[in-house]
Amino acid sequence: MAHALTVEHSPEQTGLYEKYVNRQWARMLDILGMNVSYIRCTGSELHTSDGRRIIDFNSGYCVHNAGHNHPAIKAAIKEELDRDGPAMLQSHVSQLASVLAARLCERAGGRLSKVFFASSGSEAVETVIKFARAHTGRTGLLSAHGGFHGLTCGALSLMSENFWRDGFGPLLAEVDYVHFADLENLHAKLRTKRYAALILEPIQVEGGMRIPSAEYLQEAQELCRRYGSLFVLDEVQTGMYRTGPFLAAHHFGLEPDMVVLAKALSGGLVPVAAVLMSDAVNGSVYDSLKRAIVHTSTYSENGLAMRAGLASLEVLEAERAGERAAQMGEWLRQHLAERLSKYEMVREIRGVGMLTGVEFRPPAKLRLRILFEAFARIHPAMFGQVLVMRLFRDKCMLTQICGNNFMVLKVAPALTIKEEQLNRFVDALSDVVELMHSGGSFWYEPLGIVRRLLGSI
Repeated sequence: MAHALTVEHSPEQTGLYEKYVNRQWARMLDILGMNVSYIRCTGSELHTSDGRRIIDFNSGYCVHNAGHNHPAIKAAIKEELDRDGPAMLQSHVSQLASVLAARLCERAGGRLSKVFFASSGSEAVETVIKFARAHTGRTGLLSAHGGFHGLTCGALSLMSENFWRDGFGPLLAEVDYVHFADLENLHAKLRTKRYAALILEPIQVEGGMRIPSAEYLQEAQELCRRYGSLFVLDEVQTGMYRTGPFLAAHHFGLEPDMVVLAKALSGGLVPVAAVLMSDAVNGSVYDSLKRAIVHTSTYSENGLAMRAGLASLEVLEAERAGERAAQMGEWLRQHLAERLSKYEMVREIRGVGMLTGVEFRPPAKLRLRILFEAFARIHPAMFGQVLVMRLFRDKCMLTQICGNNFMVLKVAPALTIKEEQLNRFVDALSDVVELMHSGGSFWYEPLGIVRRLLGSI
């Protein structure tokens, strides 16, 4: 007989995780003081077993655009379960997939008129690679330094950062990189006509919230058209109204050949991703009855994921999430700038919609520079992680630094976040930045913690 699983944060359950899942991750969270038990998560609030209320400003790396456990999305999933429909039949035409695909294409517009459903952003990027090669007959792939596309071998091949690649052996051949927002570099690559696709994030989120000009992206699209490469946008973090419009592509006036969506597509409750593409690209793969199943996936079009996707769209649109993201994101950046601009270590605050990056820089004052360099000698990410730790432990704010730029704090709350919660975050970050500049406990206390962390990895 199965035993009911308790949600208490017990040493026994932590021990099981360390033994059977990932020992180093559990130890890192322990040392950073972030290994807590969450017993209830609703909206932007995370309630812990020890009575704390954490405000989520990471939203599962842009998964929870609609907030945690939105009641309408939960109800839709429960209804789908209760109807005992063909959740994983794989031998029928899925009506739910048909409707969700149509609604995604209607909102995306432009050339995007077909959809392939997958289970994750990484799997969707793998789909992009295959379809682009099939359509163009070329094998080369082009992406940007600092981008983040996923950690399966094909997706990882598109990422230039050695931190993610080291130890995993040879990846895909014929992959090259350009400098993000550098048109001259891009032109030199594309005119060789070697590349099946240029795969970019419209905003490099993990790269440090790097926002290119609309002119750069529009010219990149035009160069792809000129030289026969597909123009592909990875909108895993920027899509689903995160930047205001349905796609960040709309913010920049673009019409890509393919777009990758994932994360927020199901409200964070069921794994799902989607590759939106043109008829021409789709027809290059599914070009005959013989090839009708040449690219598929076990969980593609499963009933729960499709229903969750439909419910997520309905919730985000009913609650005017895109409009709120644009308005409240701008409000947040203005108030952060007002409070933080006087501090020497704050370089810039930038963003679009409900995506904001707070970039820090090494201090000029000798007293602080000595402390900063002590952190940097231990590990380049330690300054950022101590900032995250302080916000979590002292202010009950869950944040994270950018994965490819450790000097940028990523601020990406749910699009449904309340103004009062935004105000609390501005106060919290202001307090921590003030502590940072005082030269006191922000620096001295973590030095011992950080040394212990590196010694245990």
